[in-house]
Amino acid sequence: MLKLNKINKKLGTFSFNNVSTEIAEGEYYVLLGRSGSGKTQLLELIAGLNVPDSGEIWINNENVTRKRIQDRNVGLVFQDYAIFPNMTVFGNISYSLYSKNCSRNEIFRKVNAIAEEFNIIHLLSRYTQNLSGGELQRVALARTLVTSPLLLLLDEPMASIDASLKDDIKKTLRNLNRKGLTIVHVTHDYREAVSLASRIGVIHNGHLIQEGPPSEVFSKPVNKFVARYAGIKNFFRVKFRLESGCWKAYCDGSLVFNISGGDFPDEGLLVLKSENIQTSGSKPVSGPDNCFKGVVREINPSGSGMEITVDAGEIFYVDMSVKDFKLLQINELSEIWVTFATEAAVALPGGG
Repeated sequence: MLKLNKINKKLGTFSFNNVSTEIAEGEYYVLLGRSGSGKTQLLELIAGLNVPDSGEIWINNENVTRKRIQDRNVGLVFQDYAIFPNMTVFGNISYSLYSKNCSRNEIFRKVNAIAEEFNIIHLLSRYTQNLSGGELQRVALARTLVTSPLLLLLDEPMASIDASLKDDIKKTLRNLNRKGLTIVHVTHDYREAVSLASRIGVIHNGHLIQEGPPSEVFSKPVNKFVARYAGIKNFFRVKFRLESGCWKAYCDGSLVFNISGGDFPDEGLLVLKSENIQTSGSKPVSGPDNCFKGVVREINPSGSGMEITVDAGEIFYVDMSVKDFKLLQINELSEIWVTFATEAAVALPGGG
């Protein structure tokens, strides 16, 4: 469906460097990156609002690198919607149909059909100044999709929508994708990406640094940047050693971790998700190979309950439920045991 082949583009002090990817028909691909990473600029290259210095863009087996947006059969929804304020909702949705010289009857049929699909048919005669963010987003989507594009490009579609409306827009986007529409969605929000994508691409400083299903990208990040994007805080600089057939990771401090896997380099980073660390008030009689006694240094609320910072010779950030937190009667300076399974730690060769 969409193929980017060694895209290079210099934009002031920023540049893309040999960006290549392929997105299959019917895929929901989320391009995830921080502000300034190049994600919106890459979307504009795909749309035809800009032209790469070198490389090729293919859509449906056609080289569209030098074609205008009007000739690419793509739909682009901007972050700020780009709605025409001097037109009604009907006028906004029908604008592109008039420019394609569609008949009046065809325009009315298509506009009413798409407005009914997006549940905005009651808004058709209204001007757009007083519409909510969610309504504006639906109008923007309807205006884009009324021409039946092969590919839908979304630039931060949730950025200006109240949290209470985001679930509705996500449901709409999932339904569009289930019907076969290929979607490329740009965002900086990790949770948004995970909740929608069938595949994720992480972009940083003009480089596409990792791609894959969300579960794979965030369970096996290729470097520290991707791991941090997934909300991982536990990073340990280690030296890897094979001893008696088992792999061990020696921290800069005194701790030694037992890890699963193989073919590790001499040194690198070990990454551990906060939710994969268990806690107990006393040393477990039996359990994981990794078990360390530490002192609680900080306690903070978290999205899943409470986050505690434990100093066990290395610093561990641990997520735990409020129930477990109260059960263990944890306070700052409490002594506590942290444990994790050998397979819970992910190695990042070369230090990430």
